[in-house]
Amino acid sequence: MPLLHLSLPPHRLLVAGRGGLYFPPVPRHTCLSVRAAAGDAAVSVAAGAYDLPFPPERASHHRELAAAAAAVERACRLCVDVKRSLFSELQRLFPSIPLVAEEDSASLRSSNTDDNSSDVLVESIFSGVADKVSNSSSLLTQDDVLRAIDRGGKDAVSFDSNPATYWVLDPIDGTKGFLRGDDALYVVGLALVVNGKVTIGVMGCPNWTNDTIHNEKDGSAAACNDRGILMVSHLGCGTWSRRLSSEIGQSTTAQDIWKRCFVDTCSVVHIARYCIPNSQTWDMIPLSVLFNSTTGESDPRNENEILLLSVFCGSLCKYLTVASGRASVFVLRARPTTQIKSWDHAVGVICVQEAGGQISDWSGKPLDLAADLTSRRIIYPSGGVLVTNGALHDKLVEMISANYK
Repeated sequence: MPLLHLSLPPHRLLVAGRGGLYFPPVPRHTCLSVRAAAGDAAVSVAAGAYDLPFPPERASHHRELAAAAAAVERACRLCVDVKRSLFSELQRLFPSIPLVAEEDSASLRSSNTDDNSSDVLVESIFSGVADKVSNSSSLLTQDDVLRAIDRGGKDAVSFDSNPATYWVLDPIDGTKGFLRGDDALYVVGLALVVNGKVTIGVMGCPNWTNDTIHNEKDGSAAACNDRGILMVSHLGCGTWSRRLSSEIGQSTTAQDIWKRCFVDTCSVVHIARYCIPNSQTWDMIPLSVLFNSTTGESDPRNENEILLLSVFCGSLCKYLTVASGRASVFVLRARPTTQIKSWDHAVGVICVQEAGGQISDWSGKPLDLAADLTSRRIIYPSGGVLVTNGALHDKLVEMISANYK
């Protein structure tokens, strides 16, 4: 059951890999949940059951966005279920079996004749997915699951220099936080790129809390479930968000209505709220030549000090924070030892842009998603990536360029 197997154009799929990144591998059965989840998403979309905040006649890719939103929302609920049950169960039952983080299913298909651990792991993955995914038209097989893992791997897709249409998927952005099992803000992200431009995007963050909904003094089960965000964006139609449903297939309520998202309106550099990658420090950013940083929101600040927000986990969470108006700026420095992957940015780009923000490299040029001609997996921003509310963008590009060495 491949991802987004709908009556849509046969778009190719890029899936986030884990090679070369400096954190523990994510359970592959968790990542493939996003792909397997689209089976039921197809049913919902075909039945017209998934509503978006704008009509089809305003959006040329309305159908694709509806499918993507349904798939991401379902995947977010599956991630929560995995954290509660399957993930901890596999660790407890098979402590000697390493978590699968390969780009494809080769290691799962090759069982050791003297050790049935691979067979056991495949069965565990299959059982976990089959229990959560249903499709009235056909039964899910183990081979379906293994093919779903393979789809989007580094050797599964090949491009040339011509414009292309393809999906970009990050099954879990913020793997460290997911593996910790706490309330870290990991994100499921899915975008559609058409002729080099991101046209639709969906981000789901199960642990996101909304101050207008969440009440820390209320210890009831309802309050505990009042978390999670689904953000959707379509070129020319804006960025919108609503609360994730508590259960897959749950009907929407008054609290779940779509709300238009806008970046904040701050136009003063030292008053803005900033976030940077977890793996980087403020002194790595050229702005540190001009400003010190503090993480104390209530601390008094002068014109030479900026507020650095503690937004943990991956890059997509930072994009989500800027698109929702909680942060003004996200700045990332490119480093020779680390590749910048398309799936860490593509969906964030459309969500921030449609919320009124702006994204570029440090020289002010747009991110080029087609720079990696054959695989579309790597981007090469000059200096790094700058994500802002728009009002601050030109000022920050000028400051960064003047102080970047």
